[in-house]
Amino acid sequence: MRLTLHTFLTLDGVMQAPGGPNEDRDGQFEHGGWSFPYGDPDFGRAMTGWFANADAFLLGRRTYQIFSAHWPLVTDPEDPIASRLNSRPKFIASTTLGAVDWPGATLLDNDIVAEVADLKQQPGNELQVHGSGGLAQTLIEQDLIDEYRLLIFPVRLGSGKRLFREGARAAALRLTSTTTTSMGVIISTYQPAGSAQYGSYENSAS
Repeated sequence: MRLTLHTFLTLDGVMQAPGGPNEDRDGQFEHGGWSFPYGDPDFGRAMTGWFANADAFLLGRRTYQIFSAHWPLVTDPEDPIASRLNSRPKFIASTTLGAVDWPGATLLDNDIVAEVADLKQQPGNELQVHGSGGLAQTLIEQDLIDEYRLLIFPVRLGSGKRLFREGARAAALRLTSTTTTSMGVIISTYQPAGSAQYGSYENSAS
């Protein structure tokens, strides 16, 4: 399976608590719910299109707790997101949870990097990561992500957790597609492109 990462970001790179004020208040974060005003049919079509390709999900602890409190209650078999989340395998990366009770969920609590590498060798289309900031940073550092799907919202917050944290290894990405929703959300897809490349605009003849 290909490992795809789906992340909501502000213009200044914040990914913390996009969906509601109480999702993640770490660091006294007061901007939770910043993505909500920008939802529109374009956004919905992008999300449902991605979920249709998921054969399994990989979630961090906090995202698992948010998802498992909501999506099992959505029982409409025609719902394109709930039907996928509720019926497909879900692998939860956590060293603090003692158990998981969402049907189809399995707790990964040992060597997360090795277990994810093994999951990628399983047959299927996509192993999808949604949110899950801490897990995402580990996957980025270990070069396990095959495709980044970044939704960049027209808002800046000035504080909050970021996807690409300070001190992360430099690397290049290749843009493979981009669209813009009617509300101004830029949806861009990237694939890893090796090491970061450098040069100079200085006139070497001067």
